[in-house]
Amino acid sequence: MQFKDLGLDNRLLKNVNHYDFKQATEIQQKAIPLTIAGKDLLASSQTGSGKTLAFVLPMLHKSLKSKAFSAKDPRGLILAPTRELAKQVYGELRTMLGGLMYDAVLVVGGENFNDQVKALRRHPRFIVATPGRLADHLDHRSLFLDGLETLILDEADRMLDLGFAPQLRRIHRAAKHRRRQTLMFSATLDHAEVNDIAMEMLNQPKRIAVGLSNEQHQDIRQRFYLCDHLDHKEAILDRVLESESYRQIIIFTATRADTERLTEKMNQRNLKAVALSGELNQTQRNTIMSQFERGVFKILVTTDVASRGLDISTVTHVINFDMPKHTEEYVHRIGRTGRAGSKGDAISLVGPKDWDSFKRVEAFLAQTIQFSVFDDLKGKFKGIKPKKIIPRQPMKKKAPVRQAKQTDKKKAPQRDKSFYQNTPVGDAVFIPRKKPAAQDDNG
Repeated sequence: MQFKDLGLDNRLLKNVNHYDFKQATEIQQKAIPLTIAGKDLLASSQTGSGKTLAFVLPMLHKSLKSKAFSAKDPRGLILAPTRELAKQVYGELRTMLGGLMYDAVLVVGGENFNDQVKALRRHPRFIVATPGRLADHLDHRSLFLDGLETLILDEADRMLDLGFAPQLRRIHRAAKHRRRQTLMFSATLDHAEVNDIAMEMLNQPKRIAVGLSNEQHQDIRQRFYLCDHLDHKEAILDRVLESESYRQIIIFTATRADTERLTEKMNQRNLKAVALSGELNQTQRNTIMSQFERGVFKILVTTDVASRGLDISTVTHVINFDMPKHTEEYVHRIGRTGRAGSKGDAISLVGPKDWDSFKRVEAFLAQTIQFSVFDDLKGKFKGIKPKKIIPRQPMKKKAPVRQAKQTDKKKAPQRDKSFYQNTPVGDAVFIPRKKPAAQDDNG
């Protein structure tokens, strides 16, 4: 199906041509008509499936075809869990706004609050934000949502996992009116908390599920290597970097210390690597991401802060130096490659500390994973066998102790079995003989 077949405004179709997309993706084909029809939506789709345009295009179409509820309040609000994802969505929104008389602002944490207040006072038509910072502006009364037409929650499951439920409810109350349309996108519709908050915020939503989150991504080749210890991991990582033909690589680690250590080692080999973690301020993070997108660096070493929101077509490889704690993060990590029809490789290094996480990923993917190996880098670690569970034997019930019946009769005293004149009496009853009666002398 072509975008022109979805009933979108011609001004939007011109901007879509900048993407050079030949046809709409499955999530776009299903979500756009329902959203244009004014339905609330609860949708899930695989990462890299084009869901951003699936909610941006109908939101803009609605604004072009209808009159605003309020002259000052924003018409559309898009919430994202992380600054990086919010920035990515904001970039696509700005592209779609080309040639239109609308403006948009980005409101995320880590940036100057007063500068954001000034931008909001200019009454932008569209806002892309993280929940925490937007709730702060509501509390400071630098923003009002009484006339909001469209509320979009991108990757709602991640926002809830990060503890943003109170902020989402705060935003919902600020824009609670019957004419508001709400679209909620999540990696999975089986997330219990997602369904709970959807019942609160959505009005009779239509549900869309495009591809299961645990389905094998056809454009991503996944490989797993067993590692004995940290040095073994680094040796396999070095071999991968030497043997693979890549354009750009993202390496995911568990800690900030590892990002800095690995980056330093790679730069010593002139591999043009840069580290990214949540400890950096927003300006530093923006600078690093801008340089990586422009190809200044070939390798990005990062924590899960970059597992969502990066849409860089030149990323050909993703390496999990450490396995993620949550299975959904594995899907989002490897989804940074193989985007928009491109082919990608996902390589995971599994050590003893990663084994539990690996088994959860294996169960989540519903497949038995075979390990790859470099012949000269074989290790001894073969996995951890599950502990044998010995069934507990049922305890035998003890026979109840019979209690002697209590009677009112007094017990007979025990016989005295002591000695009498050095003679054991035993059980025999001792009866002394009576003395003979005294006889009278008279006879």
